[in-house]
Amino acid sequence: MKPSHIEHIGIAVKSLEEAIPFYEKVLGLECYAIEEVVDQKVKTAFFKVGDTKIELLESTDPEGPIGKFVAKTGGGMHHLAFAVEDVQEALNDVQEAGCQVIDKAPRGGAEGLKIGFLHPKSTMRVLTELCGEK
Repeated sequence: MKPSHIEHIGIAVKSLEEAIPFYEKVLGLECYAIEEVVDQKVKTAFFKVGDTKIELLESTDPEGPIGKFVAKTGGGMHHLAFAVEDVQEALNDVQEAGCQVIDKAPRGGAEGLKIGFLHPKSTMRVLTELCGEK
């Protein structure tokens, strides 16, 4: 597996309505998409910085992963996502290298991408996402 670039940095927030103005008015970025990912119990907002995106994540369910994360930490950096050509192949590669995964097979994510997460126990405590077109 060889990532091509950092696809996005995921930041958990209590409220998109409160967070978006900071990124737009203070940092001068433009929110180009807001999307709900129902099966992940999250609403997302995206900003582009060069070739990398910032993904803000607001929970739609307090029992969902982002809801629990925000309740525990107050929010902040949630995950780092790398772009890969083939998510299933990349998940297979990292497992062969001894890495524990959360997803053994890709699932649907925001912006129509396929995604798979690596367990923080195997990634020096950084929740890591692999994402791609296939």
